Amino acid sequence: MLIAVLVAVALYLLYLALPNLGPALRAARLDGTAGTFTAQRLQCVRHPGHESCSWQGTFVSDDGAVRREGVWLHGSDRSSHQAGQRTRAYDTGRESRVYGPGGSREWVPIALMVAVSGALLAFAFSRPRERRDPGAGEPVPPLPRDSRPG
Repeated sequence: MLIAVLVAVALYLLYLALPNLGPALRAARLDGTAGTFTAQRLQCVRHPGHESCSWQGTFVSDDGAVRREGVWLHGSDRSSHQAGQRTRAYDTGRESRVYGPGGSREWVPIALMVAVSGALLAFAFSRPRERRDPGAGEPVPPLPRDSRPG
């Protein structure tokens, strides 16, 4: 039962992590289309003792071939921009997000999820299994008369 739970947890972590690994690595390396992000709208969410803000705006590639409206600038906050302000950005293929010149560290938790999955699978499949002797506890049948020693 324990092995089944470990395998299920490991597979679920992989299910969450693997689709995001490629985009997160591209964001870390700023591997994508270079362009400019223009901040248009600040959205903030307040939590007890904490506020999280992000800028939404328009991304236009340097060559003008790509224009994306309504994308979010990853890592932006209340004080990082003002409406209308432009900044260097990279489109790495995420559906609703572009990245500033600092890239992203999103790959770190994703890599940790993959590592934990690997460790769980290794633990689950490397544990010694209990081997049951099918005849354990049963009396041993006597040897036939002609095969007895002596």
